[in-house]
Amino acid sequence: MSKNDGGPAFPAQPIMQLPRGDGTIMVDQGGMTLRDWFAGQALAGMLANPAHRIDFKRAHDAGFCYEVADAMLKERDR
Repeated sequence: MSKNDGGPAFPAQPIMQLPRGDGTIMVDQGGMTLRDWFAGQALAGMLANPAHRIDFKRAHDAGFCYEVADAMLKERDR
């Protein structure tokens, strides 16, 4: 089972339609997931806080941002 990524952060209309004999295949734009968006927002908050200067050699800071994102997605699904 894959991790809940929340789906697309900024859903858009498909950018292209490919005709097919039995209908149409919609090709969407893709992009970042809501999980990535939430993690990025957590990172921005951490960087904006002068009391918490991130040292990008500390991988756990990025991991923490995804922990925050996962918690937000879990709460969103309640």
